[in-house]
Amino acid sequence: MKLYALLLLTAALLLSQTASKPILANLSTSKWVHDAGDPPGSENVVLREDSQSGALELLVRYPAGHVFRPHWHSVNERIILLEGRLSLKQDAAETFLDPGGYAYLPARVVQRLSCVSKTPCAFYVYWDGKLDFHNGE
Repeated sequence: MKLYALLLLTAALLLSQTASKPILANLSTSKWVHDAGDPPGSENVVLREDSQSGALELLVRYPAGHVFRPHWHSVNERIILLEGRLSLKQDAAETFLDPGGYAYLPARVVQRLSCVSKTPCAFYVYWDGKLDFHNGE
């Protein structure tokens, strides 16, 4: 678990160049919330939002078996998986992320993700601009 915390902290520090104060977070002690409109059983922790670019960093957690509807964003997305196992499908190819795994998902590319573990999937996610969702079906 120390490796994942180090990966999370490193990513947050590298990507939060405009933050005016340190950002420190642990999965076990963070204040998780379920926002209106989020899928059942999901929760998140907002780490940082850049008021100029709209860039957003979150910790997110989804229940085992959760399938994300196909979608895409207008900005690039980066994921570091902390717990569980995440399936990512691009075209017909399927790739799996295990804890410590990293994914870079370019803007406007349809994403097909699912939590394929028997435990929840928790990950750090960063969008490098204002977050939006577009139907990918």
